[in-house]
Amino acid sequence: MSLIPSTNTPVVVIGAGPIGLAAAAHAQARGLPTVVLEAGESAGAAVREWGHVRLFSPWSELIDPAAGELLAAKGWVAPESSAYPTGHDWVERYLVPLAAALAATEEVDIRFGHRVVGVARHGRDRMVDAERDSTPFTVHVETDRVQVRMPAAALIDASGTWSGPSPLGGDGLPAIGEHAHAQRIRYGIPDFTDPSTLARYAGRHVAVAGTGASAQNTLVGLAALAAEHPETRVSWLVRRSGTGDAFGGGDNDQLEARGTLGQRAHDAVESGPVEVVTSFRTAEVSPEREGEGPLVLTSTDGAVLNGVDEVIVVTGFRPDLSFLSEVRLDLDPVLSAPTQLAPLIDPNVHSCGTVYPHGARELAQPESGLHLVGMKSYGRAPSFLALTGFEQTRSVVAAIAGDHEAAERVELTLPESGVCGGSGVFDAPAEVDGTADGGGCCGPAEPLTLSLAEPS
Repeated sequence: MSLIPSTNTPVVVIGAGPIGLAAAAHAQARGLPTVVLEAGESAGAAVREWGHVRLFSPWSELIDPAAGELLAAKGWVAPESSAYPTGHDWVERYLVPLAAALAATEEVDIRFGHRVVGVARHGRDRMVDAERDSTPFTVHVETDRVQVRMPAAALIDASGTWSGPSPLGGDGLPAIGEHAHAQRIRYGIPDFTDPSTLARYAGRHVAVAGTGASAQNTLVGLAALAAEHPETRVSWLVRRSGTGDAFGGGDNDQLEARGTLGQRAHDAVESGPVEVVTSFRTAEVSPEREGEGPLVLTSTDGAVLNGVDEVIVVTGFRPDLSFLSEVRLDLDPVLSAPTQLAPLIDPNVHSCGTVYPHGARELAQPESGLHLVGMKSYGRAPSFLALTGFEQTRSVVAAIAGDHEAAERVELTLPESGVCGGSGVFDAPAEVDGTADGGGCCGPAEPLTLSLAEPS
């Protein structure tokens, strides 16, 4: 039997990003006492780290309905619905005002600089059955000064996956030498508008590992850089035997910015400075010679790529489950997503447009009152959109409030075609209608485009 949230045992939301704040907005609308714990120092701390990227989705799909109502009541004016914001725009024009509006209510307390390091039932490890469902959670939290414990009636984990980039190693583990040469390896889409980034990659031999939209974004950016610095070389490391559908849905993609990105990435490979290296699963990173010389990347089959100056890894993300080790989870063994959700989001079967509407029922865990939402709920699957997270939180909060009818009433319409992961084209709030460049993650003079699925 689920506990009723109260001032002494509130709903605890982990993460003050787009989905965590949406959960808090729905909880506030239902009068549920709520505490939001954010490891960073501000709302949208993770989004800020890829703030140079322009999203695939327009503003109309990036504002949670309950959050929008709360903001509108305080005089907030929504951005132009058809415009495509960057991550920085999303933070400054929506997430920061939303956090302030929530914090000004009686129901919501937002605590920055609070990192969750453990969750358990009060006085019980995960082996204990007795009175488990009627016992509050204990959330262990670290701040810069002290470690504290706080009670919770329900827990919504919206901590995302940004802190867990997948490694360069082709078997899912870091390649030999990957950590030793970390100063030459970057995870995620570089900001090609940053002079220090340009200086790092211009005229160098850059290896790019990954085939999602973030990889496309990176290839487009490096191609633009090479146009200004022709000595720049790019090796695109593809684990499969060919590029296949790596460029997305193109003109058939209902996310037009994503389709534009795929076409630009295809052009960069066909006519630009990009050399495709297929069937390459990195096993080792080693120096060509002692000292600071170029790197040698060796594949699991013994193939070698010599003379690499820099490596950009855009191979996706994975959830951090370490702080949930003392609660009972039911997760798919492949995706690390809730077992009931996994078949609906399997990237081998689904794109974001074919994900069946889902909510509290599919996200529930054996631990009553615990829900994983947002990117965290998708585990390693790369097909997540903000709209999905908003609907998840609406349903989950309804379930926590005891409104099971509303929790079951899940409705969701998503764009079809392609894979909803990664970023789009670098900056310039250009139109994305075929008459102008969609902007994208990699052009020295423009900001990028990214979907929540694979924010880098």
